[in-house]
Amino acid sequence: MSETSQAKHDYNYKVVRQFTIMTIVWGIVGMSLGVLIAAQLFAPALNFDIPWLTYSRLRPLHTNSVIFAFGGCALFATSYYIVQRTSQVRLFSDKLAAFTFWGWQAVIVAAVITLPMGYTSSKEYAELEWPIDILITLVWVAYCINFFGTLVIRKTSHIYVANWFLGAFMLTVAVLHIGNSMVVPVSFMKSYSIYAGAVDAMMQWWYGHNAVGFFLTAGFLGMMYYFVPKQAGRPVYSYRLSIVHFWALISLYIWAGPHHLHYTALPDWTQSLGMAMSIILFVPSWGGMINGIMTLSGAWHKLRTDPILRFLIVSLSFYGMSTFEGPMMAIKTVNALSHYTDWTIGHVHSGALGWVAMVTIGSIYHLVPILFGQPKMHSTKLINIHFWLATIGVVLYIVAMWMSGVLQGLMWRAVNADGTLTYSFVESLEASKPFYIVRFIGGLFVVTGMFIMAYNCYRTISAPKESIADNPATAGA
Repeated sequence: MSETSQAKHDYNYKVVRQFTIMTIVWGIVGMSLGVLIAAQLFAPALNFDIPWLTYSRLRPLHTNSVIFAFGGCALFATSYYIVQRTSQVRLFSDKLAAFTFWGWQAVIVAAVITLPMGYTSSKEYAELEWPIDILITLVWVAYCINFFGTLVIRKTSHIYVANWFLGAFMLTVAVLHIGNSMVVPVSFMKSYSIYAGAVDAMMQWWYGHNAVGFFLTAGFLGMMYYFVPKQAGRPVYSYRLSIVHFWALISLYIWAGPHHLHYTALPDWTQSLGMAMSIILFVPSWGGMINGIMTLSGAWHKLRTDPILRFLIVSLSFYGMSTFEGPMMAIKTVNALSHYTDWTIGHVHSGALGWVAMVTIGSIYHLVPILFGQPKMHSTKLINIHFWLATIGVVLYIVAMWMSGVLQGLMWRAVNADGTLTYSFVESLEASKPFYIVRFIGGLFVVTGMFIMAYNCYRTISAPKESIADNPATAGA
């Protein structure tokens, strides 16, 4: 799209700006909480004997704030931006857009209040109680109507592939959330799942893994398919591969949940099906990674001078690594060693910090100058510093957790000649302590980078404004 045609379109950038700023704010909050609870694991006194600051209450707040507050705001911001630019039309409804922003912030604030107080459904990534679940549903329905309504009134015949991924993420998360949140309320802030036993576990991990598969993968792949070609100034490597990637990913991911329940009361055939689908899932995942990275064909030199592009491409490298590791860990014999250990924590964070956070950070650095009428970010040097802090921090974190996890797995299964356990659980915990300290240091690197990002974005936003129409950064869809 040329600058002239850009001027003809009156896009709703207000809601994109709001969600972009809150992405940075909640990123700092959620990751700082992560650093605090990481410190509590080797220095338990850091809960200060305050019930609301115990690990068990802050840990679900950490996961909810980084996934749904940081990641969620990033997805709202970028999806609203992408669907307008690729459809060449304003959002379907400004009022629905405003409702989704304020409604989503209300959900997050409710989580910040209720989780430290101990109000929880106890379901992983779905801890929020039923009144908050209802608000989430209302916000999400408004989000879907606004997104798909914008696609319906689009001025282009083609629906760009990023919108396919974003649309699939929205619809699937709606089904997952409603299905797993079916409860019987017994009071205003307490409820019990309508499912029981192994069925409840299966529903939970159908939801839990597909929260990863669709919220943290499909949604962010939509982000990747827009911002990598834009930042590189090149078309996506293979449009055909992107369509194959889409259909293969959404067809396979939904079946992978049972790999969280190996060696449990879940029927063996269900475990094996989950394992098989998880292994096959490796293929479309790497297809997407290759498609994103190869978009730089003929433009590799830009990585030397463009730290925003480095964020986006390194995020794809972490995506490739974690989507190789995940299928491998789903194999029952490997899972026998890795399950319940810190290896799983390392795997989750290679995806969450390496893939999700880095592609988000790169996308926000691309967006902020455009949204606030500036030719570029305040400081490229600070972006570069942030890149190295984030990369080093993530590597320290995941390597420490890999080593701790393998050590734990080996110590837990070591037996003496008479069949008794060689090590007690406390001994394995003591052996992991040095790795917990390294993880904490890695987390500090990541959070420091987020504070630098906040400062850089503040300086960019507060600088004297240029006209959006005169801003070369806004040219092109």
